[in-house]
Amino acid sequence: MPPTIREQSDQFKAVAAKRLPPEVLEVFDRSVTGFLAEGVPTEAIKAGERIATFTLDDASGKQVSLDQLVDAGPAVIVFYRGGWCPYCNLALRTYQQELLPQLDAFGARLVAISPQTPDQSLSTAEKASLAFTVLSDPGSRVARAIGIAFEQSDEVLAAQRQLGLDLAKVNAEGSSYLPRPTVLIVDRSRTVRFVDVQPDYTARTEVADILAALGSLVSVGP
Repeated sequence: MPPTIREQSDQFKAVAAKRLPPEVLEVFDRSVTGFLAEGVPTEAIKAGERIATFTLDDASGKQVSLDQLVDAGPAVIVFYRGGWCPYCNLALRTYQQELLPQLDAFGARLVAISPQTPDQSLSTAEKASLAFTVLSDPGSRVARAIGIAFEQSDEVLAAQRQLGLDLAKVNAEGSSYLPRPTVLIVDRSRTVRFVDVQPDYTARTEVADILAALGSLVSVGP
């Protein structure tokens, strides 16, 4: 049985803890503790609510609307922080390998959304290898509209710059807003049928949970 996303993330964290400068690790740990204390925002979108339509650019600059995404069936929408985030990359690779091959059985499609510019969201090699839609959400406007966005603290921004990451350069519009890691399942009427918001940015929704939610959606019907 392949490792879960949590198991992969825990393994990466153990390695990173030995490599990161202690002062940077302390900042990141303090940030996670704060997010866990806050929990899921009360304004975050909930199952049963209808999401407003939106149109975003994909990794090649083509515009894609939510209506297009759900035209033929439900969409599994993954909000991730960016291609610079190792935990996001672990999750996206796992979704590609383990979730994507099973979506046809539910008539569903997979889409990932981050605040990075279209050119930054994926490398050329990744654009060629990933078999699902990747969209750019400038300023995290869609993420903010559904209540899952937050503005990165100055302390964390400084720690990230110490590691060579400048969000202002990789995010569209130079925004410091990021989405909390979130998975939505949206049906053809744009109604949210499943939502999982992770306060801990090292955690992600497991494939088994997404498949179980899709199975429940199919059994209940549209």
